[in-house]
Amino acid sequence: MDLKILSIVWGVQDLDRAINFWCKALNYKLKRNPDLDFAILIPQNGQGMQLSLKLTSSEEPRRHHIDLITENQKEEVKRLLSIGAVKMQNWDYEQDADYVVLLDPEGNSFCVVQA
Repeated sequence: MDLKILSIVWGVQDLDRAINFWCKALNYKLKRNPDLDFAILIPQNGQGMQLSLKLTSSEEPRRHHIDLITENQKEEVKRLLSIGAVKMQNWDYEQDADYVVLLDPEGNSFCVVQA
């Protein structure tokens, strides 16, 4: 098993406001220019976990998930499916997506990202 937490993904309804708040709150900075619906924040000093911000229209409280990073995505996805995870159905993956969306046994989503 070689999975590590890459980032916490935080669902937000106003991306610019969230970037401003979390950068100040955590002493983080943008890793790169944000997309229209996604931004990655990293610690100013380079040490620690990244925080990803994902624009969402959901008003439900469960808008957050974790990203797990691995050198062997295919094998880790297979292993996770064997212990109770299921693939998220009807996910609209962008071209060249480097992640797979799974659900834990309680229905919480998480992503397995190829390093």
